[in-house]
Amino acid sequence: MQEFIKIKEPSINKVRIIGGSHRRRLIEFPDAEGLRPTPDRVRETLFNWLGQTLDGRRCLDLFAGSGALGFEAASRGAIEVMMVERKREIYRNLQESVKKLGFQNIALRNEDGLEFAKQQNRPFDIIFLDPPFQSDYLPKLLPVLVDKLTADGMIYVESGAPFESDSAWQIVKQARAGAVYYQLLQHSQT
Repeated sequence: MQEFIKIKEPSINKVRIIGGSHRRRLIEFPDAEGLRPTPDRVRETLFNWLGQTLDGRRCLDLFAGSGALGFEAASRGAIEVMMVERKREIYRNLQESVKKLGFQNIALRNEDGLEFAKQQNRPFDIIFLDPPFQSDYLPKLLPVLVDKLTADGMIYVESGAPFESDSAWQIVKQARAGAVYYQLLQHSQT
């Protein structure tokens, strides 16, 4: 009797860009532990908060993962989007997506987000922070990012539980969608 071995194909996940020049284009990303793209309705709310276009703005997607936030920003006219991803397999997938979608305004780095932030000297208008929900990155990152923002720059924070920043940060907007808590922060100028 012949025995058949079922080979499991790697699962490919997809998320759609919801606005801008690449609206309706799909981003593919692999199955990976802790990788969860920002949901459509959260991205829609975020980009309503930021304005529908990001023309001329410089963005940093510090824990890029699927790339949903960075690709959305690039599609909406950001002059530059720096996407940082530590995991090699996911980073390679981001490289393929940038090439496939033809983005000229995206740069990629294969590094740890916290280490990259510590070494970065250029200011950004918007910094997207969506680290793994089980990590302790957020309290470590906010003090590091103060001087990485332009004067009117903002930080988007996404987490799996309510996040309380220190008094140096003002909450501009905040909301919750299911298990996702998200907010826009701006540094309080003293």
